[in-house]
Amino acid sequence: MIKVFRSVNNKIHEVEKMAPKTWIKLSAPTADEIHEVISYLKLGRGNIATAISDPEEKTRVEATDSYVLIIIDIPVLKTHRRGEIYKTIPLTIILTHKNVVTICSEETPILNCFHENSVVHFLSHGEWQFVYQIMLQISFVYQQALTAIDKKRTAFDERIEKIKDEADLISLHELESSLVYFATSLRGNNSVFNKLARLEQLNRSKVSKELLDDILIENQQAIEMARIYRDILDGTRELMATIINSRLNHVMKRLTSITVILSVPTVISGMYGMNVDTQWMPLANTIHGFGMIGLITTIICIILVVFLKNKKML
Repeated sequence: MIKVFRSVNNKIHEVEKMAPKTWIKLSAPTADEIHEVISYLKLGRGNIATAISDPEEKTRVEATDSYVLIIIDIPVLKTHRRGEIYKTIPLTIILTHKNVVTICSEETPILNCFHENSVVHFLSHGEWQFVYQIMLQISFVYQQALTAIDKKRTAFDERIEKIKDEADLISLHELESSLVYFATSLRGNNSVFNKLARLEQLNRSKVSKELLDDILIENQQAIEMARIYRDILDGTRELMATIINSRLNHVMKRLTSITVILSVPTVISGMYGMNVDTQWMPLANTIHGFGMIGLITTIICIILVVFLKNKKML
């Protein structure tokens, strides 16, 4: 889907046709839509079309005389049958002398906030401030997503002693996977931002330089957050594994103790069930002999129960 926006008095308005000094936004574009935009920009279909259509494209910067191609990763929230999980997808930004073009494989709130006039002092007339504002917004969204992940991890910590279902372990693994995606993408984005900082010809104003400095600071903070939260999550996972192993050991001790207790009546009843002369079996011919044998067996079992409880085996 193609949408075109123009900034008038710091307010964004959607227009019908692509024109100079507009922002061209492509969300989940088709091949024909990509061809239409590239033809309008007169950039050729070579590497640009490949970069746009490849969902596994790596973060990078490509600067030429006619355009600058920037590919960075953005966080997205995916829904599946067990809940929600964060992943990252590439966002392509093409800056030409006439337009700013953004291409993403799906609709993202990171860009929606711009044409919904939620961003203060937003510019869309081809200047670098717009590109840097998008990048800064991406860094903020990463931090918000990392905070949401940490809140879920904190919820696990609060009920870790009550966790019994394997679904909780799977959810914890999904949080860890999200942090891995984020850490990898944030490092890739950081390389892009540093390269932009080295391209002095792109930093055309003081405002642009200040925005880029803010981007580097916020992105580095997100990298540190991802590292810290991942370390904490590793500790949570190890604690859960320890608790589960402790529970298993406790169950095994109880089962072993119960087996020992039940072996006493089993052995005694097995001895009296053998086909031998009763004169050699104690209490075999005694009045109330069965009750006396049962009482002795019960006393032995009670003694074993008390002994095992004192040893914390039951």
